[in-house]
Amino acid sequence: MRFKLIVALTDEKWTNDLVAAARDAGATGATIIGHAKGEGLDPLKTFLGASLRTSTELIFFLVEEHMCRKIIEAIDNAGHMDEKYTGIAFQLNVEDAVGVSHQIEELTPLVEEQL
Repeated sequence: MRFKLIVALTDEKWTNDLVAAARDAGATGATIIGHAKGEGLDPLKTFLGASLRTSTELIFFLVEEHMCRKIIEAIDNAGHMDEKYTGIAFQLNVEDAVGVSHQIEELTPLVEEQL
């Protein structure tokens, strides 16, 4: 079984919806790192040194490669990624992973159905 890593960076107000949508699409879990800072096309705006934007969160999903597209589309919809300043999501190939044998057992029947 091959895996991909989906990395989503989003405004914290979308995190719960984004994770729920990813789970509904087949993700088996997520790792969330809060209080990140990011900057897009426009520099961050501040008032007396304090940022006017809410906190960004990094969300990592280790997913089976055949399920990746469906999950990333769910993330796109739930995270409102088409709106300015809401976030981005991308996938990376995973060469190897340990600690996922329990996930492989759960995912094997689901992946076989899709193939």
